[in-house]
Amino acid sequence: MLPEVGATELLVIAAVALIVVGPKDLPALMRKAGQFLAKLRGMANEFRASFEDMARQSELDDLRREVEAMRNARLADVLPDASPSPIMQEIDQVLNDPNHGVQFHPMGMVAAAPEPEAEPAVKPSPKPRAPRKPKVKPEGES
Repeated sequence: MLPEVGATELLVIAAVALIVVGPKDLPALMRKAGQFLAKLRGMANEFRASFEDMARQSELDDLRREVEAMRNARLADVLPDASPSPIMQEIDQVLNDPNHGVQFHPMGMVAAAPEPEAEPAVKPSPKPRAPRKPKVKPEGES
């Protein structure tokens, strides 16, 4: 890949640039170099984004082909002269079996969990209360 540039190499490059360009024009040169690097980064990001878009489009095309194949397979199962595959027969058997535990849900098929059996609620018998003793008011109070 690219050779690594250490601290000593950077100091040598800076000294040569200072001698060749001069201290007066060095900030303008560094600004131009920064702008050039920003343009290079932008072009690289744009290239990467377009490459990712092409890959995503390729994946979408593959998914479209798979969906179309599934639609064609379903259409073949609906036609009377086409014999359904053993896998489709097994799926139909499972879906039509009322004891299998599959319930149809508005958002798609969701396997129904078996309902736990409710245990009868046993209330503990209340403790008998001791009879209340009548309060006796001392004489002289009203």
